[in-house]
Amino acid sequence: MLATPTTIAPPTRNLIVDYYDVIAAAAQLCGASAGGEPGTAQFAPGFALPSLDEEVLRFFEAATAVWRELGEHGGHRLQMLDLTQNPGTRTTKTFASMLIVARAVEFIRATGEPVCLFTPTSANKGIALRDAVARAIAAGLVTPEQLSIVVLAPSSTRAKFRHDALAADPVLRKLNPLLSLDSAQPEAVKALGRAFVDEYAKQARDRHGVNLWFSLALNNYLVADAARAAFEADVSPAAGPRWHAHSVSSAFGLLGYNLGREVLEGSGAADVSTRPGFLLVQHLGTPDMVLNLRHGSFSRDYLPTYRANEVTGGWEQDVDAHFPAVTDDPAEVLDPTFYTHAPVTSPAMNNLIGRFGGDGIVVSRRECLQRYPLLREWFAATSVALPQDPAQLREWSLVMALTGVFNAIDRGLVPAGVEIVIHGSGSYTAQDYAPLAPDAEVISTRDIASAIFGGR
Repeated sequence: MLATPTTIAPPTRNLIVDYYDVIAAAAQLCGASAGGEPGTAQFAPGFALPSLDEEVLRFFEAATAVWRELGEHGGHRLQMLDLTQNPGTRTTKTFASMLIVARAVEFIRATGEPVCLFTPTSANKGIALRDAVARAIAAGLVTPEQLSIVVLAPSSTRAKFRHDALAADPVLRKLNPLLSLDSAQPEAVKALGRAFVDEYAKQARDRHGVNLWFSLALNNYLVADAARAAFEADVSPAAGPRWHAHSVSSAFGLLGYNLGREVLEGSGAADVSTRPGFLLVQHLGTPDMVLNLRHGSFSRDYLPTYRANEVTGGWEQDVDAHFPAVTDDPAEVLDPTFYTHAPVTSPAMNNLIGRFGGDGIVVSRRECLQRYPLLREWFAATSVALPQDPAQLREWSLVMALTGVFNAIDRGLVPAGVEIVIHGSGSYTAQDYAPLAPDAEVISTRDIASAIFGGR
């Protein structure tokens, strides 16, 4: 039975400003440091952050999060860390993107040299970096010529991109192109993006006076997500067994949370005995982390065998509670945000779950739709209200996570007495934005170079 969520005003924090010291400690603990020299393919600024003056505080204004008491399901208390408060992104990628941009600002101030961020992305990392760059310019931290962003995304996620401040101004749009790759393997944007920076970093500096920064690096995200643990310790420290649930592709968020826990435990602000377990939630398109957790392999051979139901038109299985009982397609892509195969982060998450407890579960669109009316009613009075028509949902992370939690509880995968914190990592609808068409279609590093440097 699902209890109605509380109506008491939930605690709110700015995850960057309020926990600047935790972020700095997390960077030191994980050994985060500058990359190669300017003009090299490995260039990355150090992790020094600007002082919190008036302009910087204005830049960080959107880095807020809310801790929500959700209610109860099946005897388990449910809470949510709502990371969707920035209207420019509605995802957790806000926090890392702002820190990445803040580091670029500090480098630019120290050296006077321009930086061009380059990121391959399924969508949300790129959306958030564009938002952060626009906010830095609007706050007066940098000029458009000093800081820019190039995003390379698969064509399969085109509907996720929004017409933003960088697209609204012709000059900014030329300096900050959105590039699209049409490929049968959406994840190919990572290799193509890496190849471009490897090939053109020196030329970018020598001919165009700009330092390319390939920003897709694990530490860039872990350090930001460490603040989640500080927020939890601040407003809802665990009093008993607890799991954290998260829709994941590579689980950067949960690994960052654990880095934050290590910082807190090292300072005596938390005890390792209260470290939670973790519930990984995925979809059938990329169930890799759950497969690896359960079977030690990424092979889809370990998926349960589905049988067609001619009456319902779906596919069904009842041999493994960790996978959808029903789906429209055994290879269904519920949300193309989750596109990573064989993530290198799986061993680390497996070790954490082996040590602290937890599990993994895969959900289908049909299962999400079964829960949807209840979820919509549940969130109606919050800032994450769901649309009446689920076809208008463009980011399924939150609905996936909650569906995974409900299914895991109902199927007996969650031990008795364990409360669950859901990381609300993303939720947005078609009504939240006007779509943005890509500025160029690319298939090669030369195409990317033409799209970027042709406008400079």
